[in-house]
Amino acid sequence: MNETSVTIVRGVIAFATLFIYCRLLGKEQIKQLTFFDYISGITIGSIAATLTTNLNNRPWPEFVGLTTWVLLAYFLQWLTLRSRQAAKYVDGEPVVIIMNGQLMEEAMHKARLKTGDLLGLLRLKDVFDLKQVEFAVYEKNGNLSVLKKSEFQHVTPGDLQLPVKYQGISTELIYDGVVIEQNLKKVQLTRQWLENELKKLGIKSYEDVFLANLNTQGELYVDTYKDQLIHLTNFSDYEGPN
Repeated sequence: MNETSVTIVRGVIAFATLFIYCRLLGKEQIKQLTFFDYISGITIGSIAATLTTNLNNRPWPEFVGLTTWVLLAYFLQWLTLRSRQAAKYVDGEPVVIIMNGQLMEEAMHKARLKTGDLLGLLRLKDVFDLKQVEFAVYEKNGNLSVLKKSEFQHVTPGDLQLPVKYQGISTELIYDGVVIEQNLKKVQLTRQWLENELKKLGIKSYEDVFLANLNTQGELYVDTYKDQLIHLTNFSDYEGPN
């Protein structure tokens, strides 16, 4: 077998193995990465890449190494799910960075969180003034949870005791020009109803529709391939590559 064929075969094996192992590790590996999860993921990916392209080494030891890393990651997941102490030791704990409006310098130092980074995380939470913050917690995955002071919190319909309508998840009826029959049946509507609604909007064919969603209020949102915008808004004043 020539070099190209060997690389393809090893690539297919590494790809399939990595896919199966990632499914084994579950969504937690992707959704809430701690720093250790991040490093572990990079290492596993690196071994898989080496298994594919390093033709000078025998594939079996690298396959065993890849399996060992995945099994260790799986074991840590299993252990942290069953032991609160182990979870604290492996994943760490959330740290209170701002308490009663005051910065906790020692906690920031222990968490190795710089003031500039803290301000950046606050901006991502739409907080541009430290005076607005009552509590801020630096989470295990590096995110910041913020509780604003009462006077800076948004007023909700519940605060004003206003009646609200239920808002569930919209249902896709057309995607990429194709009617999703299964969803149409779920909402107990017909193609004839859908055709009539499209005609009201001046749309002649399903194929002209990129996306059509029906919300729980019975309102249809339709986006066609042919946008009607005359002037496009461009925020950038930079002509170089992004």
